[in-house]
Amino acid sequence: MLILLVEDDPAQLEPLRAALIKAGHIVDAIEDGETAQWLISQKDYDLLILDWMLPQVSGIKLCQEYRRMGKTAPVLMLTAKDTTSDKVIGLDAGADDYLVKPIDIIELLARVRALGRRSPQWIGDTLSLADLHLHLTNLTIERHQVTAQLSGREFQLMEYMMRHPRQVLSHTQIEQSLWGWGTEPESNAVTTLVRRLRQRLQTVGAKDWLETVYGMGYRLNVPENNV
Repeated sequence: MLILLVEDDPAQLEPLRAALIKAGHIVDAIEDGETAQWLISQKDYDLLILDWMLPQVSGIKLCQEYRRMGKTAPVLMLTAKDTTSDKVIGLDAGADDYLVKPIDIIELLARVRALGRRSPQWIGDTLSLADLHLHLTNLTIERHQVTAQLSGREFQLMEYMMRHPRQVLSHTQIEQSLWGWGTEPESNAVTTLVRRLRQRLQTVGAKDWLETVYGMGYRLNVPENNV
């Protein structure tokens, strides 16, 4: 998933960021609320992990603003506040889950996995679109009992496109979703990645599903006889 992680303590931010990246996620790791405020207005995240106490703009305010924008991605709040009334405040602000500091990395990753599976397309660790199945546990795609192994980046692109079927996704949207904020991929990175993913889809008989919309981007379009 593309995750926005906001934590003002670098000693806590870095190990959380490293653990999420190791688990296969793309992470924008930010130390202040103002930068996070700008990012949530510019990018579409799959999950927000927000520290309650942040300089300039608090995690609670960020969560409230995010919901007012009409955005529905899950929000996980991190805080030292552990009373029932504090939890109620966080949940009423629009948070979906709540983790009390000090953070246990294993528990955090479990909460992240659970929140990521809230998409109606996910069943367990499998994301499905028509008769095409993406398996999280072994990074494979499967169709008609034929499987193809994906690299980590290919898996990220496949998941992103399956979460947005039939939508034209521009180079910029794909870059923002697969590469963290402040990271500049090579100019041909998206084109190369799409070509590799098409090769994997060809293995399972779905090469034509990934369309190039010239001048606009790419679209995962399920043929009518597979709907």
